[in-house]
Amino acid sequence: MSSPIAGIGIGWRPEISGLVSELPGLGFTEVIAESVGDATVEILRELAVPVIPHGIRLSLGGAEPVTAERIDVLARAATALDSPLVSEHLAFVRADGLEAGHLLPVPRTRASLNVLVDNIRRTMDRLPVPFAVENIATLFDWPDDEFSEGEFIAEIVERTDALLLLDVANVYACARNRGTDPARDLARLPIERVAYCHVAGGHDAGELYHDTHCAAVPDEVLDLVSRAAAAGAPAFMLERDGDYPPARELLTELDAIAIAASADRITVGSRWWADA
Repeated sequence: MSSPIAGIGIGWRPEISGLVSELPGLGFTEVIAESVGDATVEILRELAVPVIPHGIRLSLGGAEPVTAERIDVLARAATALDSPLVSEHLAFVRADGLEAGHLLPVPRTRASLNVLVDNIRRTMDRLPVPFAVENIATLFDWPDDEFSEGEFIAEIVERTDALLLLDVANVYACARNRGTDPARDLARLPIERVAYCHVAGGHDAGELYHDTHCAAVPDEVLDLVSRAAAAGAPAFMLERDGDYPPARELLTELDAIAIAASADRITVGSRWWADA
């Protein structure tokens, strides 16, 4: 299955909706699925680009089966927005009814893999469009891991026929925190299954790197963008979730991603260059 999107995008957030709406070459955007309401749908449909609902509440890696009600939140958003696909995280966010408020890493064991596969298949059965799963940023690995991350994700997408939302910033964050080579870690992921990629900045706390989406994209992540594009990844999206900089800085980041991906710049002719 090939990706239904291409080019350069940016995540839609209310705080930067004006800038997103006036990007001349915008390839696509993404919206948090659980935040989609009638007013949001109207705004997003006016963009006239593909819009991807991105879930944060399914808890695909949780021990409890994903519920039809939570899946239907994504399905309704996809239908309302005429979306080409839906995405979610390879993580769990709740256990025994308790909400963590964070994306938590799943142990890379055979048992956890089977749980993820079952939940992904259950999700795909209720969705009207293809489904992509995202690698997350972690501060640690579980001591009983049986797979590398590349092996784990490759088996998941092979067994489910899901697409991969490749977060290159998360690859970098995990490599920093594990003490591994991010380029090597990227090469072990199933790039041929990539639907699109997330790109973001984070906070360097010395021994640990936090994927905050609140800082400029570092050069090391842009290097991974270049590597992923060279390997065939078709689309790249800037994530920003706080500490929003002036418009000129966001446009510069979008251009840097486009240059790294050898893609067309989406900011050419934007009034934000003049108004910034």
